[in-house]
Amino acid sequence: MASTGILVVSNVKILGKSLRSIEKYVNSLYIHLNIPDSLSQPVPAWGRLISQLYIDSQSYFNSNNVDMKILVGPLKNSNHLQTPKQIDMIFSDAHFPDICNNLRKNLNISSDSIYLEEGTINNISEYRCETDANKTYDTVVLGGTFDRIHIGHKIFLTQAVLRACRRLVVGVTTSKMTKSKVLPELILPVEQRIQEVKEFLIEIDSTLQYDIVPIDDPYGPTQTDPNMDMIMVSAETLRGGQKVNEIRLKNGLKPVEIYSIDVVESSVEDGPKEHKISSSNTRIDLLGTRIRAPQNFQHSSALPAEPYIIGLTGGIASGKSKMAEQLQKFGAVILDCDKIAHEIYEPGKDCYKRIIEYFGSDIVDSDAVINRSKLGAIVFSDPIKLEALNNIVWPELLLEVKRRISDLCERHQCQVVVVEAAILLKAGWESDCHEVWSMIIPPEEAVKRIMQRNQLSQAEALKRIANQIDNSEVVSRSNIVFSSQWDESFTCKQAEKAWNLLMNDINKINKPSML
Repeated sequence: MASTGILVVSNVKILGKSLRSIEKYVNSLYIHLNIPDSLSQPVPAWGRLISQLYIDSQSYFNSNNVDMKILVGPLKNSNHLQTPKQIDMIFSDAHFPDICNNLRKNLNISSDSIYLEEGTINNISEYRCETDANKTYDTVVLGGTFDRIHIGHKIFLTQAVLRACRRLVVGVTTSKMTKSKVLPELILPVEQRIQEVKEFLIEIDSTLQYDIVPIDDPYGPTQTDPNMDMIMVSAETLRGGQKVNEIRLKNGLKPVEIYSIDVVESSVEDGPKEHKISSSNTRIDLLGTRIRAPQNFQHSSALPAEPYIIGLTGGIASGKSKMAEQLQKFGAVILDCDKIAHEIYEPGKDCYKRIIEYFGSDIVDSDAVINRSKLGAIVFSDPIKLEALNNIVWPELLLEVKRRISDLCERHQCQVVVVEAAILLKAGWESDCHEVWSMIIPPEEAVKRIMQRNQLSQAEALKRIANQIDNSEVVSRSNIVFSSQWDESFTCKQAEKAWNLLMNDINKINKPSML
């Protein structure tokens, strides 16, 4: 399959048909609008058409595997067409050989042009929008999170590019401004987001100067840069644009014009998603999918070929046990490390003796059983004692888990084992699993659940959380992430998605060779 293609669009009415016929050949596609020279100005006149094409593309493709970008550079200068990617194939929805031959020559495309229709209809001019909003500016500015570029971002950035004559300034929010976002742990690092914005902008129009900067507050360089003419905002951030001008006037700078565009509505109503295309929805869609490939997926010599071992982890009250129950319904065998730890705490066990030796007999009840509440109160108030307990329990616990997995392996009893362990990452057990699945919830939700479930004070709940790995690190060390912060049915959907993905991959590995 050719990785990158360019489609010359002359007939907007058949674009859906054109895209569906070529999507199997490309995973990246540039749209080149065939606009006659006499209709090429003003450039913003094509903004409404471009936005609509992006919106419609959601239903045009049979899959979501094609990254489509609409070129703006050629609209400004018909002789300018530069793309940083090597283009492998050229398609045209009508028979315009002169245009296609010029593109082949300029882009150094060796393969012949593919004409999807034999006719020469060009109806682009019907979609030109003549309004007062078609003004252009020397310098345009806008800001946002820009996490995983989606259609809403493409429209927002493209509208700014259409109106910028020389320079576009983009502020990209840092982690200081994203803590209140949905699933902030899944937001890409600001450096990566800046790079993705830069790549998109250069691909659609390489003629502008792009200043893409990290911002720690909502106003960024608009507070100090005198050479700004227009700010691009969405309808829901219009007040922010007005505030920018208040600050600029206060700082002795000229106010900027404000251009507002509508948010792009989403037709998908699934679980807790917003009714607009957003990065929040994109991150929610990541739940139950692989955010990184497991290094141990292809069975290593250190792990058994079967059963497949999943480490299920997460903080206190994150919903691990509920997730384990769901995976058990699918057919997994669950090894609950908390319950196994209870067993190795029992009187007469080596672990029991060592705990008593270190912490004293005051933690033992009249029936000779270790009182875990008393022990917990001690260790969660003293990091040194908590570490001492961990050094006693964790090695013994891992040995027992491995013994049970070995027993399952010998009896060929199951295909998948889930090791449910809150300590999995802290103890460094990732290499003992084929992959790691984790549960996360916002810290404030965890505190609320701990207080209700364990009948603890807020201070005591916060102590428990303080001794955990934070969500961001959990995500960075996981292959699949779930969140139980919404209703149970949505958590079940995440589990089902992950299980189907796993079964599909396991079946591929176990499928006998046809050779």
